[in-house]
Amino acid sequence: MRIDRIRLNNFRGYGSSEIKFTKSQDKNVSIIAGKNGFGKTTFLTSLIWAMYGPLMREVEKKYKRDIQNHGGYENYLKESVNYTAVNKFDRKEVPDVEMSVEVELADVMIPSVPCDKVVIKRTYSLKINKENLSILIDGQESELTKEVGYDLFINDFILPREIAKFFFFDAEKIVSLAEAKTKSELRSLSRAYSEVLGIKKYEDLKYNLKTLLTKLKRNGVTGVNKEKLNELIRKEEELKKLIELKESKLQEIKQDIESDGSKIDLIEEKLIREGNSITMEELKEFKTLRTNLQKDLVEAKGQLKDVMDLVPLAVAEKQFKKLVDQLKKEAEAKKINANSDFVLNEVKSFSELLKKKLSKLPNFKNNQKEVEQAILEIEKERTKSANSTNTSILLDYSDEETRGIIATYQYVTTSFKQQFELIIKNERDIRQHIGRLNRKIKQAVSKKGNPIAQQLRTDKEELKSSIKVAEEKKEKLLQELGKLKAELTSNAKVLSEYEKKFNLIETDEKKYKATQNLLDKINTLTARIKEEKKYALEKAILLGLQRLMHKKDFISKVNILIDDDIMDIELIKSDGKVRDKDSMSKGEQQLYATALLKALVDESKIEFPIFIDSPLQKFDFEHSGNILEQFYPTISEQVVLFPLLEKELSEKEYTFLLPNVNNTFLIQNHQGISQIENVKPKELFKKFNLQSHDFAY
Repeated sequence: MRIDRIRLNNFRGYGSSEIKFTKSQDKNVSIIAGKNGFGKTTFLTSLIWAMYGPLMREVEKKYKRDIQNHGGYENYLKESVNYTAVNKFDRKEVPDVEMSVEVELADVMIPSVPCDKVVIKRTYSLKINKENLSILIDGQESELTKEVGYDLFINDFILPREIAKFFFFDAEKIVSLAEAKTKSELRSLSRAYSEVLGIKKYEDLKYNLKTLLTKLKRNGVTGVNKEKLNELIRKEEELKKLIELKESKLQEIKQDIESDGSKIDLIEEKLIREGNSITMEELKEFKTLRTNLQKDLVEAKGQLKDVMDLVPLAVAEKQFKKLVDQLKKEAEAKKINANSDFVLNEVKSFSELLKKKLSKLPNFKNNQKEVEQAILEIEKERTKSANSTNTSILLDYSDEETRGIIATYQYVTTSFKQQFELIIKNERDIRQHIGRLNRKIKQAVSKKGNPIAQQLRTDKEELKSSIKVAEEKKEKLLQELGKLKAELTSNAKVLSEYEKKFNLIETDEKKYKATQNLLDKINTLTARIKEEKKYALEKAILLGLQRLMHKKDFISKVNILIDDDIMDIELIKSDGKVRDKDSMSKGEQQLYATALLKALVDESKIEFPIFIDSPLQKFDFEHSGNILEQFYPTISEQVVLFPLLEKELSEKEYTFLLPNVNNTFLIQNHQGISQIENVKPKELFKKFNLQSHDFAY
């Protein structure tokens, strides 16, 4: 499947623009470039709206948040209509304003329906405040689309909205999927895996069955118990809404911090140009070195945190020794007791055997009492000897626990001190090095007397103050979220325990058993599918990383861990240890995210064009070359990139991609209206450098 044509009309900053993608056998990459604010991300959003309309909120949290921030989908649509066109409507210069996005697809495979072209067009009328969707197959309306419904047709035959985020994505933001650490984030990763495997319908069914089980349990509640149950349920709903609200606010604050940070970087570059004390290349080297050192600092702090847990044991070495001595005594006593049990059993067995043998001797009965008494006395003496240990069992640790504590004691009393001092020195040296680099960057800016530099410094300080305030808000929100989530977990536990006390109504008991049986079967089925498919995903991620990374020994193995609805991915180093994703640079994290994305897209078995915003942010030159030559041309039969030229994609880097480039477009902006111009691939940078500096709304 491929996209032949896209037409935008009055969508946000766009007036009337059309793009036509020509087909080529050996060139599959198209580029849509433009300055910041000209409408690259808007173009991507227009496609999501054309495909999914009000259901776009289910594609990605970003769209859900945008719709909420506008006060609902209806307001979101009104705000999306081109500002200039709205003004003309308000002045009654035009009777109505129609916003529309039209997408023409070719090579669409629809079961039992032969077709060459599918045209999807979504329109919105400002005058009557109404949205409309039409789908034409080879220029005609189809009974199939009418029968199943337009939205369902797109979801089932074009691209399921659950996995659309993997085909329309921001290359930098996709890193969040790869950075999953918390249980909530790992569940999101697991859901993404379910979506590409096509088993989300089973996951949805599991959720519905669990809801039914809960409902059946609660049917038997009466009187005071019902009031208590309703109170717990009400509290759970309130906490979930509060958490969702605060997470949305947290996301907004993070975006503001990131945006202000980017602005500070731009100001620093301008200050360097004003100062002329170092070149831009030297500034980039300083910043790259600082980024690497910050990564080393995170790793050093992690090591320090690990050894800090042992410091109290080193301080209390004398008490620790007493504990170890007691453990050794108990271990020896257990060993003796184990041996004594063996000896006693042997003595008893021997006594019984001796009695049997003696009973067969002539005249044994005459001396039987004396012989049995003698044997009994021997048993008592041996029992007393075997139980002679005086050690009291106070701790009663297992052998494994005892060995672990003794090993820790030996480490703390031998090499710990030297290693601790070395880690502290390393962490301090890295911090000092970062400090020196920051001073060099600061000293490189222009003299104080320069009025332009003074204004830039003022702007920079204002942005730093803004970031500081935002960081404080972020920290406060994180604390509040932690408290709310702990409260939600506690409430859920109380609710679960409370529900166990209720007896099922007789008529519901059979339903409950049947539902539970079905849920168990679906759990088994989904777990089996994920386990069967995970090996292919592990291999695909590893191959992707090895192809993209210039560090050939960076990752030697990938492990996917699946536990119910939680999924984690471990990156194994050549020494067999798990690589901490936090210690990876932003560029390395994005390479990992890129490899993960490629593996998920391949696993989906869906053929659809891939649109990538910010395709090369955070990559160094060598990694950019690998991405441009080996990744983007192979990820799909049609790839559309939205780079920021010179910043994300330099002219030199563009040469790596040029052999695979078929179409190039430049977003022009005149008086607030964006339009798309078709340019020749070899003239892209020349045309870009001639662009005006107007900014789109």
